[in-house]
Amino acid sequence: MNKIITISREYGSGGHTIGQKTAEILGIPFYDKEIIDMSAKDSGLSPDFIQKTEQNISSGWLYTLLLGASYASPGTSSRLGMSTQAPAVPLADQVFNAQRKVIIELAKKGPCVIVGRCSDYILRHCDEINPDNLLNIFIYAPMEDKVKRAIEQKGLDPATAEKEVKLIDKRRANHYNTFTERTWGNRIHYDLLINSSLVGVENTAMMIAQIAQHC
Repeated sequence: MNKIITISREYGSGGHTIGQKTAEILGIPFYDKEIIDMSAKDSGLSPDFIQKTEQNISSGWLYTLLLGASYASPGTSSRLGMSTQAPAVPLADQVFNAQRKVIIELAKKGPCVIVGRCSDYILRHCDEINPDNLLNIFIYAPMEDKVKRAIEQKGLDPATAEKEVKLIDKRRANHYNTFTERTWGNRIHYDLLINSSLVGVENTAMMIAQIAQHC
């Protein structure tokens, strides 16, 4: 099995757990939150900052302006990214580029499962990765099931759970659409789209593992 499996997922669809179980079945590494720590080490940004902002930034320059700080190239004198030598790289771009570098390095090591962070797009456009070794998957589910899972597993307030699920999905879509110039969830960008409610989390993971072994 030489597949690098990327999993994009709607919030509350069980995508994280499905990815984790798929990796366990195949006996390969699984990466999700681990990418945050690796990216932090590479970029110098804090893990907490990356975690809080990685899906909340659709306009890098605006976010940098609001923070009133930037991590610019040497010689930068302005806290708003106005360098006397070269423009500062927006924080949003720094986060994305750091994660991109980590994702490529992880994929180069061999078969693995990577969740989110535009990994399908990043690896599809990386010359160092054989596109035949990629299996890009999108996990979705009916709203009522996503809300139920978010309440039970994520601890969301039942009174506002549906609103929160929609908001997080919107943020994920904005992030993906901004950095890839694609449309999040559009079937033409994935090898497989799966309704996790159809057969359940366990069976979805088994199905992905079987496909990865035979395609």
